Amino acid sequence: MASSVHPVRRLLTQVFRMAARTYFRSIEVVGDVPVANVGSRLFASNHVNALVDPILVVTTAACPISPVAKSTLWNIPGLAPLLDIADAVPIVRRRDAPNKSATDNDEVFERIAGHLHGGGNILIFPEGTSHNEPHLVALRSGAGRMLARAKADGARDLEVQAVGLEFDERNVFRSRVLVVYGPVVRVADLGDLEGDALAERITELLDAGLRGLVVEGQTWEARVLVTRVAELLGAELEDTSLEAWNAIGRRVKAARALLRDDDALVTEASDAVTEYYAALGEARTSDLAVRDGGTGYRPARLPSLLFLLAVLPLALFGAVVYTLPYQVPRLVVRATKEESSDLTSTYKLGAGLVLFPLWALVGCVIAALTLPPGAAVACIAALLTSPFAALAWQDRLPRLADTFWLLLGRGTRLAHLRGLRARALDAIAKARARAEALEGA
Repeated sequence: MASSVHPVRRLLTQVFRMAARTYFRSIEVVGDVPVANVGSRLFASNHVNALVDPILVVTTAACPISPVAKSTLWNIPGLAPLLDIADAVPIVRRRDAPNKSATDNDEVFERIAGHLHGGGNILIFPEGTSHNEPHLVALRSGAGRMLARAKADGARDLEVQAVGLEFDERNVFRSRVLVVYGPVVRVADLGDLEGDALAERITELLDAGLRGLVVEGQTWEARVLVTRVAELLGAELEDTSLEAWNAIGRRVKAARALLRDDDALVTEASDAVTEYYAALGEARTSDLAVRDGGTGYRPARLPSLLFLLAVLPLALFGAVVYTLPYQVPRLVVRATKEESSDLTSTYKLGAGLVLFPLWALVGCVIAALTLPPGAAVACIAALLTSPFAALAWQDRLPRLADTFWLLLGRGTRLAHLRGLRARALDAIAKARARAEALEGA
């Protein structure tokens, strides 16, 4: 691991930053975000989106970070050079090498300790693997043991920081993501702990830290219910950001823990929210469309609407020209049978990162060779800008569709949905009041 950032690594980081900003409609970064001069810090994140997760952490932090990755990734053609440029560290997992000995990763731990000792930063996913669970899985002790080894080797100013990753639809192109940087913990503040005792303490801190940053559920149904309640309450506050959704969701989770499973208020709220969202699905609309009365119009949105109309011809051009590279990532996901797993976005992002630039390059070359100079310049400009115009429309179309389907039955459908929404909010308010009373008791 290099002590300075190689120019190629800087370029690669920028490429992945642009790719992430293209794949996701928005990336919200909040909390104690690390600055450029941060060093000797171990970052630990939850892991639900395969290779997308390290890309998000590495590209949202201002300081260089070397990710720890499973050794089998180096066996994927074309990926090994990128991992080496990113200064990634291979680690052998028992599931990949059942016969590995306890000393197989000693060299890796020593290397990481030296990197931290020298002022470098490390990213690790203490759950051990990317997964599809609605909650954190049991944390491994690797992060704690790495810091304990670094401290034993004489490293000073060691720090550890939890990073929470939240996705509204992790498998969907142009969805949203939230990156939450938790409080920084100085290893020196943990007292005289050494070795296994220090590793255990750090693991406990990371477990508590990560659980305090993300919204969890015992089952997917339970988590979906929490997220829907958070969405409703966020809409009432006119804050639809993922930061607000995350904060409200964690409060909902805490309130839910105070109430018994058989509490009538909880059952009433659960049933009301479930019924409302089922009705939204049948009406093919969204909560925001219902909240806004089916119009979705606000004066502040006028410039955005005018922009969309202005770029519509360019968006249509891009939608036609880039149809094939847009569909190929979906076909790749279907072929790998990973349509609803933690690997979906990794396959989509990887395929798109190769196909779209290549397709644009081929189009530009054809235009330059076959068209008159003026027409060639115009065509190349359209080829390079039309995908972004198409993305602007893709981001807006779901909301327009929500409004369209709601307006089809404006007389009765909107009134019915608003009634269900009011009932759900009333049930939530009752359960919330009960939880607050129990908390204050």
